[in-house]
Amino acid sequence: MPNLATLLQQHLATPEKVLYRQWRDGAWRDYSAGDIASLAGRWQRAFRDHGLQAGDRVAIALRNGVDWWAVDLAALGLGLVTVPLYPDDNAENWAWILSDSGARLLVAENTRLLPALAGLSAQLPTVICLQDEAPAPAVPVSAWLPESGGEFAVADLPADALATLVYTSGTTGRPKGVMLSHGNVLANVDAVLQIVTLGDDLLISILPLAHMFERTCGYYTPLKAGVPVAAMRSINQLAEDLAQVQPTVMIAVPRVFERFLKRIEQALSHSPLKLTLFRLTVAIGWRRFQGRASFVERALYPPLQRLVARPILQRLGGCLRLPVVGGAPVELRIAKVFIGLGLNLIHGYGLTEASPVVAANRPDDNDPATVGRPVPGVEVRVNQANELLVRGPSVMRGYWNLPDATAAVLDSDGWLNTGDQADIRDGRITIKGRTKDILVLSNGEKLPPTDIETALLDDPVFEQVMLAGEGRPYLVLLAVSHETDERALLKRANAQLRHFPRHARVRRVIAVTEPWTVENGLLTPTQKVKREALYRRFREEIEKVYREGIRRV
Repeated sequence: MPNLATLLQQHLATPEKVLYRQWRDGAWRDYSAGDIASLAGRWQRAFRDHGLQAGDRVAIALRNGVDWWAVDLAALGLGLVTVPLYPDDNAENWAWILSDSGARLLVAENTRLLPALAGLSAQLPTVICLQDEAPAPAVPVSAWLPESGGEFAVADLPADALATLVYTSGTTGRPKGVMLSHGNVLANVDAVLQIVTLGDDLLISILPLAHMFERTCGYYTPLKAGVPVAAMRSINQLAEDLAQVQPTVMIAVPRVFERFLKRIEQALSHSPLKLTLFRLTVAIGWRRFQGRASFVERALYPPLQRLVARPILQRLGGCLRLPVVGGAPVELRIAKVFIGLGLNLIHGYGLTEASPVVAANRPDDNDPATVGRPVPGVEVRVNQANELLVRGPSVMRGYWNLPDATAAVLDSDGWLNTGDQADIRDGRITIKGRTKDILVLSNGEKLPPTDIETALLDDPVFEQVMLAGEGRPYLVLLAVSHETDERALLKRANAQLRHFPRHARVRRVIAVTEPWTVENGLLTPTQKVKREALYRRFREEIEKVYREGIRRV
């Protein structure tokens, strides 16, 4: 019975087993398998009372936590299809996804976007809001959810039954709905559990559950393994949550570790001795990891780890044993630091269309310069254009209502073209870049630079523009302009980008006065910007503004 809801059902023989932890009413509260099943059962009764049937879509726009998990499991158990939305997204994206998916129901955290959403959509689905006071047309959950439900139901479904529609950032045009079946996701969960061992562990949930990386690796996988998951309160409270929860497993994008490292380096910068010891510990730890440490270095490392590394890692809770990083490329420098401190950072690769994990390093076979080897059951190869192709049981059914777009990336033999340039040596995959024109920030957010640049050029103050930000925490704009005041340019730029998602905002601007031309090697004969050439020309300026950080307008 390939239904993702069986991952909860299997624990109901021991209903007191703790599966989740969440901050409620000023304290951390544990939720057992029985608690979640009871709440999910109430949602299932409400779904039935509302007339929802197998195959109907239910959109979820909630923060990570018990309500997200319960709504998702309730819907999956009945054969409904969940459509995750980012709670902090804009109304335009919500309206598009709700319309394109044909969602009959939206479960939202609050009514923040409801007025804008109502103005954009002629026909909203029924909106259920977790807020007790929710203005019409929203219905407060207290008025919609029955006080009791019944036994948690798990329908017997075929393996290819649609489980979820996950909308990905498009390189051009609107996001596409990736169709993932119950069998797709369960196959990926099984593959992950063959390369990592989960036992007496506690995982902290950081990434939004609308992100398939978090959903598979930080939700379904620990649920199958019976490992409890604690929901982070907010990114601003992460340090406090880590200290209180003390997780042993953490799923994160590189940006989380970049921010942590930046704070550590800032704290150490006031003491030359501490900074020197930190760098020495990292250098020796990295050589030790590579098997290249000398006898003296091997003797020095244990006291350095106690004196330097342990107090630093204590800021991650002190118990972390398995940090898993994905969703965006990891700088080797970041991996070297944490591995040098004794934290075996595991980097992998995936995409929504593959449910999502394609490859990963193993705790006992870790080469952070690569994304590791394919997970069990997944085949990989490169085509003549050096694009990575993937085949296996976790590869999507296709794009929702887009047969041409599906055919463009998924061939008749089941090979998915990822659009990523790759090199495969000794079974390990190295990602070289993307064939498709898309930027991936270090927090995992994807965005099409061409669409953003086109919007910027609508303002005449910008004559030519190019965005930088691959693997970085935010976007920097390189612009040919007669205006040279950065604050003025930032204000003008973000005014043009007000309808884009928040992560598409520009945080710094580098103004240049010399136009880009074919003659100076910065344009092609067809007047297209040569991105690599521009990046090489202005590398120092770009690196400088990233070192300086965000400038407030």
